[in-house]
Amino acid sequence: MRSYLRSLDPHLSRQLWTLLSGSFSNALGNGVVFPFLLIYLHNVRGIPLGTAGLVLAATSVAGLVAGPASGALIDHIGPRRVLAASMVISAVGFGGFALVHSVGPAFLAAVLAGLGNGSFWPSHASLVAALTERETRHNAYAMQRVLNNLGIGVGGVIGGLIATTTRPGSYELLFAIDALTFGGYLVALAFVPAPPHVPRPLDAPRGGYGLVLRHKTFVSYIVLNASLIAIGFSLLGDIFPAFAKNIAHVNERGIGLCFLANTLAIVVAQLPVAKWLEGRRRMAAYGVEGSVWAVAWLIVFAGGWWFSGSAAAAVFALALTIFGFGECFHGTVQNALVADLAKPGLLGRYLALNGFAFQLGGAAGRAIGGFALVLAPHGLWLAAAAAALGVGSSALLLERFIPAALRRTPLAAAS
Repeated sequence: MRSYLRSLDPHLSRQLWTLLSGSFSNALGNGVVFPFLLIYLHNVRGIPLGTAGLVLAATSVAGLVAGPASGALIDHIGPRRVLAASMVISAVGFGGFALVHSVGPAFLAAVLAGLGNGSFWPSHASLVAALTERETRHNAYAMQRVLNNLGIGVGGVIGGLIATTTRPGSYELLFAIDALTFGGYLVALAFVPAPPHVPRPLDAPRGGYGLVLRHKTFVSYIVLNASLIAIGFSLLGDIFPAFAKNIAHVNERGIGLCFLANTLAIVVAQLPVAKWLEGRRRMAAYGVEGSVWAVAWLIVFAGGWWFSGSAAAAVFALALTIFGFGECFHGTVQNALVADLAKPGLLGRYLALNGFAFQLGGAAGRAIGGFALVLAPHGLWLAAAAAALGVGSSALLLERFIPAALRRTPLAAAS
């Protein structure tokens, strides 16, 4: 057992630990607000549920614009500068939600938050890739997910203890806390040096995003990712809390505890899953992920159909625990495979397009999910379960197009 626990050590540099500590601070602030954003817009500010879903979708749409632009900037000026700018924009956007009282300002705050978020993911992922070797990169991204989900889970509990719809000021405090944590990330980033620039080979084909988009295997892969985001993360972070609050009558504290259960599952399972996946097929991991998520959404359906209040919260906590286990497979594979597929000098663009797919899937999931929550709140989870199973299975069809050398997660011992 002692030897196994030592084998889980991700062997990260001090610079990377510093970067991930800033990411943890940011995740803590996001966890404070994310589970309650739809509830805030609808229950506190009186914005209709469908419209509130569109406000959240606007965040993803803005990210669609920011992602490609940030990818080109990353390849030209480096990920560190782009990451710092994204933190400032995100602080203004998420902090601005505290001042929202109507639909127009809500859309403005959502757009700013989306611009910051859309440029954050490719710049942060590029910086992580630049600070690691290929053989240990999946461990770095796995550790990032451990810390991020720990921050989100603890933040969700804090938000659940603070927020109550009877006191709008309590929700405004949540957004102020979130804005401050972006500042914490900037402090950590100040101690992380900019990585050396990776030039494109002189004999490489010319072109930017056109060259990336002609990479058919990569494009197919990010379509797969977008589909998983739509039926997974977007429903978890934005639609589930409103379902739990308004359909199953779970209070904010119960919702926060559900997300804590999700977080603890990831904290406990992420590094063992990353270790177990070493040498194993990456696309098969997606198949497992889709099956696990299908089970989780079926449990959410059962909890909302047969229970309410604290009993429903207990069932939902089980569902989110299972969902978190599926997330561990996604976190180990996604960015590491993108970095492996990327052509030299274009990593920023590859990660930006992957982030673009992430935002596109998120926008679709939030927009459709918001209206589905009005029309068929219970049927939504049955449809999501079927879709998760189908998308996970489709990953096995993509495997044949991935170069043989990249089909399996590298062995960390190879470093």
